[in-house]
Parts: sequence; structure tokens; C-alpha cells
Amino acid sequence: MAQSYITSGATVATMAEGAEGYGLIEDAALAVEDDKVRWVGPATDLPAAYSGLERHDDTGRLITPALIDCHTHIIHGGNRAREFEMRLNGARYEEIARAGGGIASTVEETRAASEADLLAAALARADVLISQGVAAVEVKSGYGLDVETELKMLRVARAVEQRRPIRVVTSYLGAHAVPEGSDADDYINHVCLPALEAAHAENLVDAVDGFCERIAFNTAQIGRVFDMAQALGLPVKLHAEQLSHAGGTALAAQYGALSADHVEYATHADAAALAASGTVAVLLPGAFYTLHEKQTPPIQAFRDHGVSMAVATDWNPGSSPLGSLLLAMNMACTLFRMTPAEALAGTTCHAARALALTDCGVIAPGMRADLAIWDVTDPAQLSYGIGINPLHRRIFGGHE
Repeated sequence: MAQSYITSGATVATMAEGAEGYGLIEDAALAVEDDKVRWVGPATDLPAAYSGLERHDDTGRLITPALIDCHTHIIHGGNRAREFEMRLNGARYEEIARAGGGIASTVEETRAASEADLLAAALARADVLISQGVAAVEVKSGYGLDVETELKMLRVARAVEQRRPIRVVTSYLGAHAVPEGSDADDYINHVCLPALEAAHAENLVDAVDGFCERIAFNTAQIGRVFDMAQALGLPVKLHAEQLSHAGGTALAAQYGALSADHVEYATHADAAALAASGTVAVLLPGAFYTLHEKQTPPIQAFRDHGVSMAVATDWNPGSSPLGSLLLAMNMACTLFRMTPAEALAGTTCHAARALALTDCGVIAPGMRADLAIWDVTDPAQLSYGIGINPLHRRIFGGHE
């Protein structure tokens, strides 16, 4: 497709801030020049300056900002399908761990894998997301738990962006789990923090993440990681309040985190703190579904306090082997009672905020021309379908 063109006839969901619902424009025209949206509005109002551009007819279709998956773990070795089968046959977590399962198995597989093997697997997963209209993805480390492998994972994440038409935002997740036989504080001191310094020196880190939970790291330990992140000029985010209320959401707000993720056990006070800090609540229904959890995030509290809510796949080999952001949107609606408009905002404008991306996530003049064109007429259809991918085509920086 040419770099300068008009697409017309479609309904456009701008997802613009302050717009009602989806910010719909029916029978719209959208002008793209180079990699930017230059104009969007009713086709009858198209300025004469754009009338000579090549025109593409998308009558009967819906155009949205390209989707953004703001929480993934798509770089890892191996899979845990055998554990899935063991659980269905009645095995408990402890039994699976004794058999070498759990996160320890993914760490072992990831350490053993070459960069080339990890990249090949990550590219295949990125292709799945791209095929569903995703133009930006966050990718975490965290399955190395040693300096060498954490750096290897982050190098692979950078390589994904070089080999595919997708933006990759990296998160250093050295504080993901305590390696077997290690002390949490010793691990933070001798592995997590040195690996962060090394990764930052190689320009491999866009943000710093952690897992604040009773089975992982406490608020004091995560605070030390966040202190180094701030000293290095890096933003932070946090896996918080997934399995219990451990104080992670308040900690994230205290540090002005980009996002607090999972947040099933967050409270009204946590919601108020997130609102005050401008921290996005990232909802991950895939993990909730896989783990058969019962505690849902406090959606109404987030609404009441004006907390931005994003939705992501949390694609990982253990708790959320979910490779569909569209299905995550459906799950957010059916399991968490979000509205379809909230789900689409959660995978566009609010997901962009969770990654500190300011040039995408909405359709407006001057924004990147990252667009998804769908064979649907109503934006609610994107959350309504189960196992359906209605993508007609994806535009990335003005190009298909």
C-alpha cells in the first residue's frame, strides 16, 4: 500500500480521550501520510488538500487503533502442557514441583535454550499477535533468574522488534521468583540488582517489573529494586495483589508506577492510590481463568476512582498460555464484567499509557498510523466473539 492514501467508508473508533464510548465516526475518511494519521472525520468533511490521495474503500468495516498487548512473557523455553495434564488428573502444586515442574522447569528450559531458539519461538508468538491486529507488545524477562539468562532474554526481545513489524517494550523482571535453594535478599543483592545494572548498560530495559506476593518478594525487597530503577531513570511496574493482599498496589502507587498488574485483591484504598498516582490497573483474565481464581478485580472501585484499566494476555507457559488479545477482551467482559468499550480502551489507549507510549492507542492527527481494520460493523463485536478473528488487515506505521 502507498504511504499516502485515504481510507473511507468505514466506521472509525477513535478511542480519543474525552470522547463518549468508542469515539465513533460513521462513514468516515482517514488520511495517512508517511507513518502518521493526518486527518480523520466524516467523509463529507474531508479537506480538499487530501482529495487527490489514493483512496481505499472500507465501507462496512470498522477501524480501530491497532491493539496493544501490554503484559506478556512470550520469551521462554519449553512449555508446561504436561503440568496442565497433571493438574487435570488431580496432582497438587507440591507434587508438580517435586516432579520438576512449576516456574523452575521454565527457568531450566530457558537457561538451556540458545538465543536463536528463544528468538524463533518468540517470533512465532509475535506472529500470532500480529495476525490479530496487535502493533505493540510488552515483553518481560524473568525466566532466567541469573545474570546471563536475564540478559539473553532481553536481547531476544530487542531482536523481535528488528525482525517483525511490531513495537516491543521490554520490562526487566529479575524479581520474578526466588531460585530454588536461594535466599530472597541474597538473590536481590547478588543477582537481581547486578543484572539490572548490566541490562541497563546494554540499553536492553525500558521498564522494571517485579512480583510482589507472599510466594515471591515482599514490599521491602521490591522497594530496593525500584530504588535502583529510579536511580537509573527507568519507570517501574508491578505484579501486585494477584493471589493475596500483600501491599504491592500501594507500593506501585508510591513509586508512581506505570501499572499495577493482576490486582484481584486490590481494595478501594488501593484504587484511590492508583488514581492519585496515575497508575494503570492492568487486568489479566487469562491467569484468573487458568488458575480457577474466584476473587475478581475491584472493577467498580476502579471506575469510581477514575483508574485507567488495561487488558492484556499475560501470555506465559504456566498461568496464562493465552495467545489471543481478542479472547482476553472477551474474558475481561464475561469474567470481570467490563464493558466492551472498556475492553477496547484497555487494549488501545489505556494499554498505551501502561507502556508510556504517547504516539499510539488512539486515532487522531499526528498519531502513528497503527490501525486495525476489522470485518465487523460494531466495536462490541470485538469482545463478543469467542475464538473469532475478524481482522481484515493491520496497518503498521502507515504500511500493511
